Order: sequence, then structure tokens, then C-alpha cells
Amino acid sequence: MGFFTRKSKKEKLNEQYKKKLEQAYKMSTSNRTESDRLTAEANDILEEIKKLEETEA
Repeated sequence: MGFFTRKSKKEKLNEQYKKKLEQAYKMSTSNRTESDRLTAEANDILEEIKKLEETEA
């Protein structure tokens, strides 16, 4: 029955966060600057998640 359930904004942000961290990890061996940029983007997404959690509580 869960085939067509919509993802919440928090779930979408969590997926984006995980993807950015994975990309940053892969780039860390070849391009440190790009890895740092992706890590910073992941941290920005994490801050959005935290703000969202604060408003829910």
C-alpha cells in the first residue's frame, strides 16, 4: 500500500544530505576542493533539517 505515499520534506532533505555526503567522500580522493564544497552543501541541508525538526516539535 505504500507505493504511492508522498515523501515529506524532511525525508527528501535526508536523501539529499546522504547523497551529498557520498559524493563528497568519493571526491575526497581526487579533488579536495570539490569535496569540501559538497560537504558544505551537505551541512547546509543538515541545518535545514534541524530547523524543520524544531518547527515540528
